[in-house]
Amino acid sequence: MGMDEANTAHQPEHEATTPDNVEALLEAARYDDIDDVISLASTVVSLDSKDSQGRTALHMAAANGHIDIVEYLIKNGVDLNACNVEKNTALHWACLNGHIEVVKNLILAGANVTMLNSYEKTPMDEAVSRGKMEVIDAINAAVAQVELNEVRVS
Repeated sequence: MGMDEANTAHQPEHEATTPDNVEALLEAARYDDIDDVISLASTVVSLDSKDSQGRTALHMAAANGHIDIVEYLIKNGVDLNACNVEKNTALHWACLNGHIEVVKNLILAGANVTMLNSYEKTPMDEAVSRGKMEVIDAINAAVAQVELNEVRVS
């Protein structure tokens, strides 16, 4: 964080969303720096910005299990189903790395559990491939909760 950040604070969106700012946002999400995520978002860097590999801040936070950042991003309306160049979503990454609370939060917020990546694998398939059986239980529980939330009593 330095002079460049202060100079971009009042610039229009298209000028503030530079590759350097996108990289800084993704690094902040990757390394669990919520203050930097919030600061960069306030400089009008889109929270849905992608790097050259299609990764978003949500991908980085989910892959690393940073639940506070995931919750902040969800609360601020990021695209839960954004795909990187390999068509992985944040849910794919959370499942692959065994981050149960992130998995639950993403599904309860509306992440698609059936999206296929470029290897024709769903998020659950990725959990299975790594032997993350507790993630599969979490997916099933979260999907059941979503279904229960959608049931209306008349």
